Amino acid sequence: MLLLETLREKLSCVALNEAEYWAALKQCSEAGTVGGAMYDALIAQCALKARAEILYTWNVAHFTRLGVDIAKRVRTP
Repeated sequence: MLLLETLREKLSCVALNEAEYWAALKQCSEAGTVGGAMYDALIAQCALKARAEILYTWNVAHFTRLGVDIAKRVRTP
């Protein structure tokens, strides 16, 4: 909890609204994305919404398959 509290003080929370969430799920369905990869897709959509320049992840392959807009932002910490 200490780590989460520290992060909460320094970072902004980004959430998708209903239309954005639905669009992301529809895009997943059309791309054949299933299971836990859908969570990666939702995180990626939040990164796009926040106009993040870099999306750090240890699961680079999970994110690079989500399209060029995401792939160009993905980096390993």
